[in-house]
Amino acid sequence: MKALVLFSGGVDSTTCLALAIEKYGADEVLALSVGYGQKHTKELQAAQNIAGHYGVRLKRLDMSKIFEDSDCSLLQGSGADIPKESYSDQLGKTNGKPVSTYVPFRNGLFLSAAASVALSNGCSEIYYGAHSDDAAGNAYPDCSAEFNENINRAINIGSGNQLTVVAPFINLNKAQVVAEGLRLGVPYELTWSCYEGGEKPCGKCGTCRDRAAAFKANGTEDPALL
Repeated sequence: MKALVLFSGGVDSTTCLALAIEKYGADEVLALSVGYGQKHTKELQAAQNIAGHYGVRLKRLDMSKIFEDSDCSLLQGSGADIPKESYSDQLGKTNGKPVSTYVPFRNGLFLSAAASVALSNGCSEIYYGAHSDDAAGNAYPDCSAEFNENINRAINIGSGNQLTVVAPFINLNKAQVVAEGLRLGVPYELTWSCYEGGEKPCGKCGTCRDRAAAFKANGTEDPALL
């Protein structure tokens, strides 16, 4: 294996997966999907379907116990409602703190676990799909360029210089991520981004709003809504 991709089954991680496959080929890419106690399994199902589409090996980890004391609104143990407004509107109410859908240090934990899995499978790179829209305004601080720079350094040192973290979208917005995915022919109709677990995306949560805007900026409709 050459590369491990942190893989949620959403737009960003699926585009990352396609990039890694373009570079190395499906046989040299390992996808890692993580259950963290989210309120639904739609994204995990999407990850399974997309891995099958590409013919890549998919490994799944369960980290739900780590987050069981969190009140993050995405998690099963939380009674909080998932906000139905944009991230910018949410940040106006948080006094500089991350939004309520921020899972505590999720990317830090996932990347650390991914480093162990990657080393055990002979991978030299870890891909993940953080982009500038998620980092903006401290909505998700573990998607920022500063976080990426430091976690990459820590993983590289801690792995004896065997591993590099690759965040190809860290300085791009979501519309630019979608543009790259359209170039790659990503099967976005198979992806799931919505924080709700309904039959179809709710269209109102922060990630649904960002996703719709990204496709619109590329002159096309989100195929998940067709």
